[in-house]
Amino acid sequence: MKNKNIIPTDKERFMREHDFIVSKTDLTGRIIYGNEIFIEFSGYEEHELLGSQHNVVRHPDMPRLVFKMLWDYLTEDKEIFAFVKNISKDGSFYWVFTHAAPILNEKKQKIGYTSVRRTPNPKAIPIVADLYKMMLNAERQAGAKNAMTASGDVLNKVLQEKGVTYDELINVLQAL
Repeated sequence: MKNKNIIPTDKERFMREHDFIVSKTDLTGRIIYGNEIFIEFSGYEEHELLGSQHNVVRHPDMPRLVFKMLWDYLTEDKEIFAFVKNISKDGSFYWVFTHAAPILNEKKQKIGYTSVRRTPNPKAIPIVADLYKMMLNAERQAGAKNAMTASGDVLNKVLQEKGVTYDELINVLQAL
């Protein structure tokens, strides 16, 4: 479960160019593996991460809709790319470019999920941060019941204005 006692700070941490954060979860999102880079950036000890929900590193600046979309894609056995702002145990934050995908066994049955995160394109972060701020504001103004719809309306308006799909937007931003 997310640690609500962590107070976000303005201290940003930056992934190194050749680092990859890797984690695996079970079907419910509980962490079953995290590589050394994940442990380093999260600020948690391995034993604190294993068995915890992956949202333990979810920063409060992230719109809920981004994670709903992530779970929707994974539920449909599709991979997804996203920009994510994570929070460390000490309250600092770090941006990542995430690729999440289902893990299938030899019988093609889904048994969990894997996520590989790398350094995001720094040119994309201000654009993504502004979009996420608008989405988050829409979620807060709409209230819990209508938050996803309100946030989705903001995202869909941006996608329509740019004439792209979500996947296209994410790929263009990472390639800036």
